Amino acid sequence: MRKTTKFWIATALVLTFIQFAATAILPRGVTLSAFSDSAAVLLLLALVVAFARNAIPTRGRLRVFWIMQAVGWSVSLVNQLWWMRYDVFLQKQVPMLFAGDVLLFIPGLLMLSGFLICPHLEQSRRSARLGAVDFLLLVLWWVFFYAYLVSCWQYVSPNEALYNRNYDNLYFGEVVIILSVLTQLIRKTSGAWRRFYLLYAVAISFSYLWFAIENRAIEKYTYFVGSWYDVPYLASYAFFMVLAVAGGSLRLDRETAEKEHDRSWLTALTLIAVLSLPVMVVVAILEPGMSVEIMHFRVLVTAIVMFAMAGLVFLKQQLLQLELRHSNLVLQWSSTTDPLTGIRNRRFFTSNIQRDVAQSIRAHIEGADPSRRDLIFYVIDLDNFKKVNDLYGHDGGDRVLIEAARRISSAIRSSDLLIRWGGEEFLVVSRNADRSQAATLANRVLDAFRAKPFVIDASEQTKEQTCSIGWAAFPWFEDDVRAIGYEGVIKFADRALYRAKKAGKNQAIGMIPSGEGASAVPTHEPSHSDALLESDSATLAADEILEFSNSSSRI
Repeated sequence: MRKTTKFWIATALVLTFIQFAATAILPRGVTLSAFSDSAAVLLLLALVVAFARNAIPTRGRLRVFWIMQAVGWSVSLVNQLWWMRYDVFLQKQVPMLFAGDVLLFIPGLLMLSGFLICPHLEQSRRSARLGAVDFLLLVLWWVFFYAYLVSCWQYVSPNEALYNRNYDNLYFGEVVIILSVLTQLIRKTSGAWRRFYLLYAVAISFSYLWFAIENRAIEKYTYFVGSWYDVPYLASYAFFMVLAVAGGSLRLDRETAEKEHDRSWLTALTLIAVLSLPVMVVVAILEPGMSVEIMHFRVLVTAIVMFAMAGLVFLKQQLLQLELRHSNLVLQWSSTTDPLTGIRNRRFFTSNIQRDVAQSIRAHIEGADPSRRDLIFYVIDLDNFKKVNDLYGHDGGDRVLIEAARRISSAIRSSDLLIRWGGEEFLVVSRNADRSQAATLANRVLDAFRAKPFVIDASEQTKEQTCSIGWAAFPWFEDDVRAIGYEGVIKFADRALYRAKKAGKNQAIGMIPSGEGASAVPTHEPSHSDALLESDSATLAADEILEFSNSSSRI
């Protein structure tokens, strides 16, 4: 057992023993009240610190849970100090319609709220947002019941008998609901969390038993501070100290869809809370023998809470709409993104290329700046990639593909589009480009691959990896922009890639129109590109161009 654990448990036991000794030795009076109240204050202060300490190393809803418990015990501490003011300093009997009674009710509400958020689960972003609204609705609903059933008999039309009856019934209802929630949590959890929830249920039951006994003694005017009623009640605080110490080692479980579905009852409970308000208005109006002041107060309180709940329901609706919009975006993104490399896939290309093609055609027809009106398609294929898979397995191949995508991205402009074209092939669509400068980008990609070896596996094993590139510009004919569609231009780029492979790989070749067909233009250094455009090169037959033209869609 750690030293801190021993310290907190020893503190609780010593303070409980002090209470026992004071009750056994001291006569009824100010001295006994001072000892009893001081022991309770110190034990409550220790509980605040113990629960708050648990929040420091945790995160998410578990941290929120510990903070709620610490705040709840802080409220109990304030209530005890308030009692101590009457007992020790004013030396007066605490009023039966005591304003501080609400402070005994709030800790149970915070405890219930802490359990409702399911502190054992690691929350998803969605459940965090929506669950917070449901939580606020339930807290507001429970506060409403206190004002509706208790406060009216305390402030509007003071009635000690009705106040005590309604307070006791509502407090009992609070405990029953807490134990019901704990029963669900015990059923759904296992291991350390199940034991924790089970001990919590036992502690709450024990505490409520002695609270009810002590409260009944207060109502019958047989209770005094430091009496034997206080000993087991203070011992219940020591039980909670053991829980605080035991809960310090708890950690979050990962939330699953099944567990999130199991908490749908929470949403159903909030719906019941909202729908119950109109019923409470009817009850307030039709309840027989009720004074006009009480009826008006209850109707007013219900109306205020209805407006507050309506605002929270509207907020939840907005969050649901945002969640739906986000889910649609995620779905769209996942359907248009390659899961391995994180770059766009063919679906995205097919969905968006028509806009780029139309813009390029319009720019040519309108005589726009020649340096910003072409679309250039680069088909990039990794050289000897099959050997990578054969030698290093598919994991090694995946690492190479991911790194290849990263290097290509670093070599192209932010306005250019990188596509996972299939297998080890990539497609770059260079927008607002100049075909006379097409070789520049191709050389940047080649240099990015040659810069340093690729890391193949976790042991930092490396391999030289090169690529071959084929490119072609759209529109194919600048004086007849609709003659060949973008599909045909991509086929020319693919043919250029085939030429680059045959020529020895690790190079780029572009296809440009010539008088007799299409010329393959090898790319070496950007400074030589203009000369190379006029150099002798292999030429596609004219009937191949006609075939591309016939098979391509016209824009």
